[in-house]
Amino acid sequence: MDKMLVSPSPHIHTRTSTASLMRDVIIALMPAVIVSVVFYGWSELLILAVSVVSCVLLEWAITKYLLHRPSTISDLSAVVTGLLLAMNLPSTAPWWVAVTGAVIAIGVAKMTFGGIGQNVFNPAITARVFLLISFPAIMTDWTAAPGFVDFPDAISGSTLLGVYSEGGIDALMPFGYGTGRLYQDIGGSAGEISCIALLAGFVYLLVRKVVKPWITLSIFGTVALISFIFNMADPAVYTGPVFNLLTGGMILGACFMATDYVTSPMSTAGGIIYGVGIGFIVMMIRYFGAYPEGMSFAILLMNMVVPLINRKFHQKKYGRA
Repeated sequence: MDKMLVSPSPHIHTRTSTASLMRDVIIALMPAVIVSVVFYGWSELLILAVSVVSCVLLEWAITKYLLHRPSTISDLSAVVTGLLLAMNLPSTAPWWVAVTGAVIAIGVAKMTFGGIGQNVFNPAITARVFLLISFPAIMTDWTAAPGFVDFPDAISGSTLLGVYSEGGIDALMPFGYGTGRLYQDIGGSAGEISCIALLAGFVYLLVRKVVKPWITLSIFGTVALISFIFNMADPAVYTGPVFNLLTGGMILGACFMATDYVTSPMSTAGGIIYGVGIGFIVMMIRYFGAYPEGMSFAILLMNMVVPLINRKFHQKKYGRA
């Protein structure tokens, strides 16, 4: 007689795996990665390579020598973390900054909690905030590195949000960026260069059903609403919705980092609240904070609230109406 195998529920089989999900995220990031390499050249390639390799090697070493567990690098989550970390760094950052970021992202924010699925904070965001606080001069050096294609109109220096933070709306006018653009020919990180490439990747994730749109849409909606209200109240001081939606790390953060499975709420209602919180904090920092950009801080702060959101808003149990 054949043996009867007994195992805990649920007994639902699917072809979806962590590796397949991470592979889709990598594919979705490729348009933005390619654009950043074309724009920033060898410097960006170096940052990408060092960041990805460092994250993968660190996860392998920690699982093998510290946790004494089978390697988890085949799930590709370390590759995704490395790509996202690189896209949050200036292309002119030294290689050791990427290595330091990998140590924080993998060693502290991820593996300290037990690895993928158990971390409280988004690893790449945690690393970026740590690097920004520890090495502010390096992390805010937005000099545009020479790329593989010559952009005669490219501007080296501060990002658009930095220009606005230092000089207000009037300082943006000489650059012709009063409302923001879908493509930025100005200094910045890889995740700020092409909104079109990032949005194309996000559409791919939606089509593949890797992510749901509610978190991203709630962030965009909150940012648009708050900036619309402030801009209508005083257009000479506060930037409008289009500018705030198309500048800085807004698209990268809302589409690829806030939607992280592990550190975002499980329910749709919880995800909307989470997104509204991120959008609100971003705009408060942009308008009134000491830093020109607030996406990283907003996601990190809302990561802390996710356990409380999950306690209040539960997904329906399988089989329940």
